[in-house]
Amino acid sequence: MPRQLSRRALLAGLGGTALTACAGNPAPTTDSATDTAAAIPPADGPRVITLDTAELDSAMTLGITPVGAARAPADAGLPDYWPASRLAEITHVGEIGSPDGAVIRHLKPELILGNQTRDGAHFETLRRIAPTVLTPTTGHPWKANFQQHAQALGRQAAAEAVVGAYQRHAAAVAQQLASAGLSGHRISIVRFVANAPIRLYARQNFLATLLDDVRLARPDQQNAAQFAVEIPADQIARADGDHLFYAVYGDPDAAGATATLASPGWQALGAVRAHRAFPVNDRLWFQGIGYTGANAVLDELQRLLGA
Repeated sequence: MPRQLSRRALLAGLGGTALTACAGNPAPTTDSATDTAAAIPPADGPRVITLDTAELDSAMTLGITPVGAARAPADAGLPDYWPASRLAEITHVGEIGSPDGAVIRHLKPELILGNQTRDGAHFETLRRIAPTVLTPTTGHPWKANFQQHAQALGRQAAAEAVVGAYQRHAAAVAQQLASAGLSGHRISIVRFVANAPIRLYARQNFLATLLDDVRLARPDQQNAAQFAVEIPADQIARADGDHLFYAVYGDPDAAGATATLASPGWQALGAVRAHRAFPVNDRLWFQGIGYTGANAVLDELQRLLGA
């Protein structure tokens, strides 16, 4: 299980601000993950296996708890913005990108959902177990992928309600941000990933679509038509924005987060000096790709921006 950031590192990352808003980087409560979403009741549906977090969000949002799901390699469990009672019903079927065919076969699925980015190489094996639907990729086209998942699950009417609820929620958040004078503020999104460069998230990813939906802008360094810009720690000045949200995937030391958050370069960022740099839950913000995850991120975004 990845080691969590220490209190000292968290304080350093916040630039010494009070911990009332984001101490300990808590996962959102069940209510915060669902109270702005369409209320889709549990439904009878196929015995489905989900091979990535977007597919998991789609099935759960549509009222169908998978019989099995793959988890992120650096995490001990599935995204924790879902109620523990529902997650307890799901059998782990290996890591994302490395599904365990024997476990999947034992669960006798009627449908397998995934994407070609992670599991294109496993398609022939998977389709021999059960009908398998792989979207071309994940992340940025999450709204179109959700429609494919809904069709495969036979939940198109429920999907329509989910989309409508999200659109109303995003419009309300955008209005609140505008009323607070935050429209056009530049939002920096930073992810520390174990054994990899620091990622500045650009415009072709899940989070970028949410910021577009609520009419928030991006810093010049992140205003690019690509997934992310990778930088070494000594270029952390490129991560600045009016507000900054960051998360850690994997061990904080291996991700460079511990050292970077304590560095003079991080402390010199305008967002940090202004107490506008916030740690967020990686499993929600970066892995919660779907409508329930999106609603929860918008709730947290609005709260942290003070709108």
